[in-house]
Amino acid sequence: MMGAVADLRSRPVAESVEELLAGAVRLGSHQTNESRSSATFERVEVDGEACVVKYVHPESDFTMRVSGDVECRIRRVWASGLMDAAPATIDHATLGAAPWGRNGWGVALLMRDVSADLVPSSDDPVTEAQHLAFLDGMAALAASLWEWEDPFDLLPHRLRWAWFGEAQLAGERDLGFPEAVPRIAAEGWERFAERAPADVLEAVAALRRDTTPLSEAILTTPQTFLHGDWKYGNLGQAADGRVVLLDWAYPGAGPIGHDLCWYLALNRARLPLGHTKESTIADLRAALERRGVTTDGWWDRQLDLCMLGALVEFGWEKALGDDDELRWWVDRAREGLRRL
Repeated sequence: MMGAVADLRSRPVAESVEELLAGAVRLGSHQTNESRSSATFERVEVDGEACVVKYVHPESDFTMRVSGDVECRIRRVWASGLMDAAPATIDHATLGAAPWGRNGWGVALLMRDVSADLVPSSDDPVTEAQHLAFLDGMAALAASLWEWEDPFDLLPHRLRWAWFGEAQLAGERDLGFPEAVPRIAAEGWERFAERAPADVLEAVAALRRDTTPLSEAILTTPQTFLHGDWKYGNLGQAADGRVVLLDWAYPGAGPIGHDLCWYLALNRARLPLGHTKESTIADLRAALERRGVTTDGWWDRQLDLCMLGALVEFGWEKALGDDDELRWWVDRAREGLRRL
C-alpha cells in the first residue's frame, strides 16, 4: 500500500492574524485544561460558532526551540492538507492559520471550540469505546499515508526521539528553564541515573546524545505520516463518532510504533479497566490489519525499537514513577537494544 500524497489538497494560510480573524467577534482570552501548555488562547465567534485561536511561538514553546522549528510545522502541516488525510475518521477542528509573533515564526491557529468533546482532564480511566476509537483513528491515519515520504520538510526523523536529549536540555538550562517540563525532565534524568540498570542507562545515555543509530535502525521498517502526540489531552470524540485530534505540533514521517509507544507511555494510568499495555499493542496491530496494512515481517522489530525509543524520550518520566512501570519499560528497551 502506498501513501496518498497525490490526493492531498493544500489549505490556504492567511497573511496575518487580522486577515485570519476578519469578520470574527473577538471575546478575549481563554483558559484550557492543558496545565502544561505554554500556548495562549483567545475566544472568538465565527459566523455564530464558538471558536478558539491558539497562539504558539518558539520563544514560548520549548519543543519548537529544541527541534529548530522556526518555520512552524503546525502551519505547514495545515497548508499541506495532511490534516485531512483521514477525513472520515479524524476531526482536527482546524479552520485556518496565520503567521504570528516575531519574524512570523509562530502560528495563530483558528479552531472550532471542541472542548466539550475532549477527554476530561482527570485521573479517571477513559471508556473502552473511546480507547478503541483512538487506536482505530491512529491506524486509519497511518494507513491513509502508508509508506509516505515527507516532501514538506516537517520533523526530521532522528529528532523524533530527541525532545529530552542532553543537548536539548542543556540549551533550556542555559535559558534558565523558562518552562516547567524541561526542568522536570532534567530532574527526572538524574533519578533515571540512580534507578536504571547500568546496561540500559549507558545505552539510553548514548542515544540521548545522538539518536542517529536508533533512527537508522527504525528506517529499515515501514514508515508513515505521524501526528506525533497521541496523549489524552489532545483527544476526544465528536458527535459524529470521529476522533478529535488536536495539537499537530510534531508531524512528519516515522514509524507507527512511535505513536503507539507515545500513547502507552503518556496514557497508561488512564487506560480503561481490563486493558493493558500488551492488549493495547495487540488492538493497534489488529486495527492496522483491518485498515489494510500487513504487519507480518516487520512489526516485532519496529515495536521493539520504538519501545527503546520511548525510554530515550520518557525515561525521565518513568524514573519519577513507580518501580513496576520503570521496570516494564527497561525490559522492553532491552529487546530494542538487541535490534540495533
